[in-house]
Amino acid sequence: MPIAEGIKNNLASASMIRKMFEEGNRLKKQHGADKVFDFSLGNPDLDPPPAFRQVLQQFAREDKKGVHGYMSNAGFTEVREAIAKKVSREHQVSIDGSSVVMSVGAAGGLNTVLKTICNPGDEIIVSRPYFMEYRYYAANHGAKLVEVDSLHGFDLDIDAVSAALSAKTAAVLINSPNNPTGKIYPAQTIAALADLLRRHGEKTGRLPYLVADEPYREIAYGIEVPPVLSAYSEAIVVNSYSKSLSLPGERIGYIAINPNIDGKDTLMDGFVFVTRTLGYVNAPALMQRIVAELTDAKVEVNVYERRRDAFTAILDEAGIEYAVPQGAFYLFCKIPERQAKNGAESSDDLAFVNHLKQHLILGVPGSGFGKSGWLRFAYCVDEKTIRSSAAAFRQAMQSW
Repeated sequence: MPIAEGIKNNLASASMIRKMFEEGNRLKKQHGADKVFDFSLGNPDLDPPPAFRQVLQQFAREDKKGVHGYMSNAGFTEVREAIAKKVSREHQVSIDGSSVVMSVGAAGGLNTVLKTICNPGDEIIVSRPYFMEYRYYAANHGAKLVEVDSLHGFDLDIDAVSAALSAKTAAVLINSPNNPTGKIYPAQTIAALADLLRRHGEKTGRLPYLVADEPYREIAYGIEVPPVLSAYSEAIVVNSYSKSLSLPGERIGYIAINPNIDGKDTLMDGFVFVTRTLGYVNAPALMQRIVAELTDAKVEVNVYERRRDAFTAILDEAGIEYAVPQGAFYLFCKIPERQAKNGAESSDDLAFVNHLKQHLILGVPGSGFGKSGWLRFAYCVDEKTIRSSAAAFRQAMQSW
């Protein structure tokens, strides 16, 4: 047995996003990059804001002894304090650096949180559709992902979450703005979820955590993303600078908690211990110092908004339905129905994605996000690519 059975099984169902990305690379070599319309991977193509380069150059010129050495596993004290001020503004709660741990991106932060809070057999509730890697993050730490349906329009279905709660529920994991739908959960939904979790805790004696995965918080189109930390005492926020500063390869993020969370010191000690023992040791030192200087900076969100509007115009013309994203940079589209040979209607997302591929259009099947009958397009690509895809979409729909 060359590798563990669990890993072997996961490889068979590994990320459809990456599979389509690799397929895009193959098609580009075959047909030329300008002929392929690759909307598969959420890899931000915008440059970081100019302030990033200025701060990077400033720190690169420094010649202080020890600047590249170890620090506390939780991160530099001054960095955690700077992040705490940012989080306090966003989440309408007063926290200091003792409520922040710097992480290796949001993925590293989520794995740190789940490793710390989950016992084997515990359950993590998520709303479909959701970022597909959540399945593996939960499994990494012996937990089970419990999927519930969302409402029409992709808001959280509080009744569905209620039905899924059990004595094994360690946390409810939410993502707003959402990948893949771009949905921003309204304040009343967050309040209703918090109330539900409080009542569940009173009944069972176990108060579930509310974990908010927020890498798209600052990519919102004229809509405020409601605070989570001030809504619920047992709330944990995980964020990164992959999208807001276009730094996905730098792997820098943070974990922040409500300062009144039960057992705060033990929980924070757990995050620090897990950060070390999962092998991260600490978040990248240089990037920690840089993002502490850029708490008010972000990419030009209006560029993504223009791309969204250009893409939706093309989909409207082609006759493809979609959920209008309020944030992030994805379009979640309903698979157009067609008459099968037996006369039945079909809305197979894999079949439609493969059909689009014949027209050199790449998207990701919704089944990979737990929602069959849909697919996702990422519009973090050059606007020219979006506009040039119009004819291919028309042709694809005519032959579908």
